[in-house]
Amino acid sequence: MDRNEVLATLSAPGQPLEIVETEVYGANCRTYKNAPASLCELFQQNLSDESFVVFEDERYSFNDIWGIASAIGQGLVSDYDIQKGDRVAICMRNYPEWIIAFEAITSVGAIAVAMNSLWQAEEIDYGLQNSGCKLLIADQERIDLILQAGMKLSCESLLTRGDQSTDLPHWEQLLKKFAGSTMPAVDITPMDDAIILYTSGSTGRPKGVVSSNLAIMSALLSWEVTIMSWILMSSETPQPPTFQPAGLLAVPLFHVTGCHAMFLMAFRSQTKLVLMRKWEPQLAAQLIERERVSSFTAPSAMTADLVYRAQQGGHDLSSLAMVGGGGAARSPEQVRGIDAVFDNAMPNTGWGMTETNAIGTTIAGENYLERPGSSGQPAAVLDIRIADEEGNILAPGERGEVQIRGASMFRGYWNNPDATANSHIDGWFKTGDVGYLDEEDYLFIVDRIKDMVIRGGENIGCGEVEAALLEHPQIREAAVYSVPDQRLGEEVGSTIYCNGANIDDAELRGFLAARVARFKIPRYIQVSDTALPRTASEKIYKLQIKQQALAALNIEP
Repeated sequence: MDRNEVLATLSAPGQPLEIVETEVYGANCRTYKNAPASLCELFQQNLSDESFVVFEDERYSFNDIWGIASAIGQGLVSDYDIQKGDRVAICMRNYPEWIIAFEAITSVGAIAVAMNSLWQAEEIDYGLQNSGCKLLIADQERIDLILQAGMKLSCESLLTRGDQSTDLPHWEQLLKKFAGSTMPAVDITPMDDAIILYTSGSTGRPKGVVSSNLAIMSALLSWEVTIMSWILMSSETPQPPTFQPAGLLAVPLFHVTGCHAMFLMAFRSQTKLVLMRKWEPQLAAQLIERERVSSFTAPSAMTADLVYRAQQGGHDLSSLAMVGGGGAARSPEQVRGIDAVFDNAMPNTGWGMTETNAIGTTIAGENYLERPGSSGQPAAVLDIRIADEEGNILAPGERGEVQIRGASMFRGYWNNPDATANSHIDGWFKTGDVGYLDEEDYLFIVDRIKDMVIRGGENIGCGEVEAALLEHPQIREAAVYSVPDQRLGEEVGSTIYCNGANIDDAELRGFLAARVARFKIPRYIQVSDTALPRTASEKIYKLQIKQQALAALNIEP
């Protein structure tokens, strides 16, 4: 069977993954008839004594995590008066408490605000105020940032993985107080909001992307359909697994890749998650060998590191069955490298956004090796089209803006109706990516309309970094742009025009560190001795500036 026949079979009436037409935000969408109604239902339907979370020497089953989450959930309601629809922020590294907090927050009907743990204090404060959070659950690193900045938070806080001497409410105290409690019963519907993730826009502050339970479930079940399709279309008969599937979760949980594609996908497949606090290639290889990790999904910079570790040898990585990508494009050489260095691993990737709940297109195996520049074919409940600047729909092979619609799409930007309206046209979301579809509906992304740098899977709005640079008293003009980078895909570059005296590079980087997350600080800072070139409409001519900078750095565009 070809792909269309397989999808029709899997989604036919009476099948577990049956697809039906449902009205979503006033538009007809394809949805999964038998999908869990909420994240809480997803969690409760998949309880077991199988291993779920492994972090260093700590091990928890699905039942263990749910039991702890139930106690925290009761504490949120009883001690913090968290009600349905309230926002509760999580800001920490990849600790078990992140997963537990997320289960607790969403199961009591509140909205989990998954905040970037790499943010600086001012950015954290902005996220809390913008989302109207009632409570922040954070680790010691985040709390220290806030305290060192002398900032008074706009909401209450709960400290985890922290110093017991800190005069703040502690996670352990709440857990002890409500140990053995059941999860409070709350009526949660598929259309209720469940999560806010912040994404860097091309200008100004990050925007809060709000998604419903239904949107998240639509993404999760679309991956299930995709994986089953790959199996059915394979020429090889799948062998029953001899050990529990395990995933290495090294991508931050505040990303849709970490949260959705790894964490939330683990429930129905009963996948063990091996958490990494931060990315360390050598440790990753050790964990894959020790825990018999079967899947690893991460941006190209991290999978490139793993390919290098495999080439160096020294660890048994034969348990890997799938090496997935996302967040940034892979080079064709890396795709072929994954196939070459891992004995049993199938390379795969996809294209998606925070606004699509990470799903969009997917590609794997031989199809991927034959088309290493493609991001794959659309998910079963999504439609993709290519349009020109006038809104005309383009034919296969013609380049234009990638636009998308369907059941996994976000509801809108939190408290930003103008941005929501401006990002849509006739019910289609305008992605800002430039690409084309071929005759078989394989998507190829070739450029971006949005003014953004994607550094190792992290979206960095150029406007935000420019605004931080312009706060410096010596800087009169600033332009920020992407610089190609072999490992990270792109690095942040900038060209500045200053008042008079030479600017000190170290001082400038320290100045920026207090205003933006460190990964947003330009790696390359070019200083112009004249005003930056402008277009006829008096806009800074960024393309020319970037070309000049790349030439000066001797970097190929």
